[in-house]
Amino acid sequence: MKHASFFKNAAIVSAGSLLAKGIGALYRIPLANLLGGYGEGLYHMAYPLFCLMLTFSSAGIPTVVSRTVAAERAAGREGGTLYAALGMFALLGGAAALLMCLLARPFARLQGEEALVGCYLSLAPAVLLVALLAVLRGWWQGRGEMTPTALSEIVEQLVKAGAGLLFAARFSDPVRAARAALFAVTLSELAAVLFLAVRARERRIMLCTSRMHGSVLFVSALPVMANAALLPLSQIMDSVLIVRLLGRVTSRAVPLYGLYSGSALSLVSLPASLCSGLVAASVPAVAACMARGEGAEGRRRALFAAGVTLALALPCAAALLAFAPFVVRRLYPALSGADAVLLARLLRLMSLSAALLAAVNTLAACLTAMGRAKRAMFSMAAAVAVKAALQFALIRPFGITGAAIALNGCYLVAFFLDLFYTVRKTRERRHAVYHRIGNKKGGDHAGRARGAQGRGRRVRAHRGAPLGGNLEGGGNPL
Repeated sequence: MKHASFFKNAAIVSAGSLLAKGIGALYRIPLANLLGGYGEGLYHMAYPLFCLMLTFSSAGIPTVVSRTVAAERAAGREGGTLYAALGMFALLGGAAALLMCLLARPFARLQGEEALVGCYLSLAPAVLLVALLAVLRGWWQGRGEMTPTALSEIVEQLVKAGAGLLFAARFSDPVRAARAALFAVTLSELAAVLFLAVRARERRIMLCTSRMHGSVLFVSALPVMANAALLPLSQIMDSVLIVRLLGRVTSRAVPLYGLYSGSALSLVSLPASLCSGLVAASVPAVAACMARGEGAEGRRRALFAAGVTLALALPCAAALLAFAPFVVRRLYPALSGADAVLLARLLRLMSLSAALLAAVNTLAACLTAMGRAKRAMFSMAAAVAVKAALQFALIRPFGITGAAIALNGCYLVAFFLDLFYTVRKTRERRHAVYHRIGNKKGGDHAGRARGAQGRGRRVRAHRGAPLGGNLEGGGNPL
């Protein structure tokens, strides 16, 4: 494995992500001043439904497209994935955007704020654009080129900040200002899509013809999308379960949940954001090995990526453990003494999750690259179930700290299951996984016979191969 190239790709994505997050954080300060309390409330109330639509329309798409493109390139061909993915996920994103429009009024009534209808309609087109953006980013990452992804994130945030502040400043009415600021989000996604598409067109890469069926790619993407959706959905479940369980023992259930979710969990998630580049860089590296039939090397690369992730995340977790009171005083000076002490205690308890979450993200991406996305999905489903059981058992006797312990249990289960499935050797087939030629019926990646034994024989494609018109079809006579 070329470690220098791997670290370079990871650094590019991480740097772009951190810079984009910094722009976004700075943007929120003047935006809050322009929108005022009511307008800012509308702005943030529109995001839960938007994020829910994104979960079902684009979660996990960059990973599966990156995996598929890397496998194509390793097999000696490329070009089949991009158009198929754009067509398939444009339909999915368009359906989700339409559903958001249809749900705008019912959700606004449910939230008790009719002004949210216009906010939802301003934000709905972004659902389609994010799906297209996810495909393009995954395609570039699968080619081993991380700079376009990093630059597109920066372009996205710059357009959102510039247009959002410009639009919000034009309206004194907070409702219209909030709608305009949310429309700036749609414009930012459009700018990022056009940026990546123009770069691909300039390279004359998008001129090839696709033979892949979008449905094949969609079926292979389902486990990845389900795995990516499990954690956000579990957080929605937490917002109900934790508050209800706390309500049985204290009258401060909502403020305590705010400390846990809004403050502690946000800080615990930072190391995972820092390691996002490792996730993006590991997928094409591992997928290329698996496409060549080099299972042992693929596992080695996956373990190397997980080790580097822990090397970065563990010091961050140790810093949270050691300096939690200092971090709380600096970042949340307005907290009362008791809440500050409680938040510091939560950070110390959840510091283990800071390292585990980063490692789980990397291992899940590597499992997807190895063609074991269903295993990653099973691991996360089991971890979420353990977390719910621990919440029922621990919140009543220990309060909100019980939720912190349950979170640690969740990521411990996910980490060890993902690690087990990563190092586990699957039974090798008699023939290699991919073949560069294939045929019309069997697809482009049929099995390749080993040695002279395979000459003149048809062999079956590897089960779960992400490419080819028929995953179980036969190859050309060899």
